[in-house]
Amino acid sequence: MFRLFRPRFQPATIDSLYGVIVAQARVPDFYEEFGVADSADGRFELVVLHLALMTRRLARESEGAALVNALVDRFGRDMDDNLREMGVGDLTVPKKMKRMFEALYGRTRVYQGALDETGSDALEAALRRNVFGGHEGAVAALAAYVRRAARELDAAAGGQILAGRLAFPAPRAILAELAMTRSAESPPDETT
Repeated sequence: MFRLFRPRFQPATIDSLYGVIVAQARVPDFYEEFGVADSADGRFELVVLHLALMTRRLARESEGAALVNALVDRFGRDMDDNLREMGVGDLTVPKKMKRMFEALYGRTRVYQGALDETGSDALEAALRRNVFGGHEGAVAALAAYVRRAARELDAAAGGQILAGRLAFPAPRAILAELAMTRSAESPPDETT
């Protein structure tokens, strides 16, 4: 009987997964090299982006829906705590939380749809609009990062993810690979 009331996932698993998402969203390379605004909005967008990548992967697991719900609940508690730490009043928090959840669900749907489209620049358009606020930034580099992260999450063993053990790719490695690709594709300088 007690099994009915036991949580499906240990809080440590949810905290671990959410901790990896938040830690990755705070990697300085995103702000220093990719051009994401180092602001509350910029950090929010990167948390949402990484959460969208994770929920996309979890959808393939038998217990994925329950884990996604637990992660979204954890996201909500974190955002609520952050708003209150920033001094947002009790009457305003629910309105801001509603907008945050609308942003999460809308962006998740758009990012996941864009990742499923091959040969499209829908992902670049979504990142330009959401993460960079319409400014160019390093949209192509961030899109390459997102695609790599999705591939690596897809390749990860379900048990590893359900146990709360995962890693995202290093953003700086994506930039280095793009630079190497560009230099290999550019014609040699023939001015001598």
